[in-house]
Amino acid sequence: MHRYQLARWGLLATLLMAACGATQTPASSPSATVSGSTAVPNSNAVAQSATAPAPAPTQTTAAPSAATAAQPNPTETAESTGEIQLEKLIDDLNSPVFVTHAGDASGRMFVVEKKGVIAILRDGSRAEQPFLDISDLINSSGSEQGLLGLAFHPDYTSNGRFFVYYTASNGDNTLARYQVSDDPDVADPTSAQVLFAQPDFAANHNGGMLAFGPDGYLYVGLGDGGGGGDPQANGQKRSTLLGKLLRLDVNGDEPYAIPPDNPWSAGADQARPEIWAYGLRNPWRFSFDRATGDLYIGDVGQNAYEEIDFQPAGASGAQNYGWNTREGMHCFRADECQSNDMIDPIAEYDHDQGCSVTGGYVYRGTEFASLQGRYIFGDYCSGTIWSLQRDASGAWEQHKLLDSALSISSFGEDEAGELYVLDLGGGIYRVTAEE
Repeated sequence: MHRYQLARWGLLATLLMAACGATQTPASSPSATVSGSTAVPNSNAVAQSATAPAPAPTQTTAAPSAATAAQPNPTETAESTGEIQLEKLIDDLNSPVFVTHAGDASGRMFVVEKKGVIAILRDGSRAEQPFLDISDLINSSGSEQGLLGLAFHPDYTSNGRFFVYYTASNGDNTLARYQVSDDPDVADPTSAQVLFAQPDFAANHNGGMLAFGPDGYLYVGLGDGGGGGDPQANGQKRSTLLGKLLRLDVNGDEPYAIPPDNPWSAGADQARPEIWAYGLRNPWRFSFDRATGDLYIGDVGQNAYEEIDFQPAGASGAQNYGWNTREGMHCFRADECQSNDMIDPIAEYDHDQGCSVTGGYVYRGTEFASLQGRYIFGDYCSGTIWSLQRDASGAWEQHKLLDSALSISSFGEDEAGELYVLDLGGGIYRVTAEE
């Protein structure tokens, strides 16, 4: 099965696990030098060559469903625009998969390392002591397993709470809450409270992204449980948390409550009340536009198409993004499929251009006006970075910004809205642009 190939860039034999990647040699880049990577946390499966530029994008011809007629398919440019560059901050991290801030005006950045450590970066240097080390709780042996997500409570400065998502030693997809200690640079490991532990039948497709929405609720992305093609049809099965985007009220002392306006808060249709949206395969990274509240989801595809899903601010939930009836805008395993209630992605690309989408952020920083309002995302396998933006007519335009030599495990955003790119091989790079 293609999802169990070697991960890109020389994966050690001892790390052969249930993930998808390709054995490759990284190309040199004028903007970034990349060290070797370990297994990819969100990869797809086909081998990609990093020594040649990514092929020109192909325009998709699939017709949008009636549910998304107001969201046209994007037009695409064929060449990198050279509008962005990557400035290396640090390159000696251990398989970094996420970076964020605490919203406390401290200037610190917090880096999630796959094996179970949260490190502090201050002024571009790593603090000697980790903020949190829970590696003894985690199974990180599979290429998509480990410590995968981190989110600080919007009131962190007053309550000291933050949340992590990891695959536990028994393989359960686990959401837990922690508290900072009296030392602001050290979390209290004894404060852990597990909010849920979702059993999982395979090592891959664990999701892992956590983010607080503008409504103050915690959104959690779970993959479909793994295997190939969603063998249990979890993406369309609302009785399970797998293959879903959850929306939780974590503001009380209980593990969590169900927001009263969740679409199935009363348990209707045998649906789990935690569910906000469904039909997702592996929503590895998603984000809210800090200016508009719009939600962008990078959902990793199977073996043909990668997609970016979109939910406008103020949406009432219950969106069905199609998996495993569809992959991107295309029927999966069938020439025809019933898809009238499914939401088309705002962008997709095929596996001539990459094999594992890494969702990013809408740029809302102040330093680079040319990037303002553009959603920046990339691909793990090819290292390509694109932007998405609506034109005056409302159509989505997709532009290739850079062919990097990175294994893009994640994007990140600092307190000022400036953007960062993480390379699974150990580096963090700041996104810059010529003005």
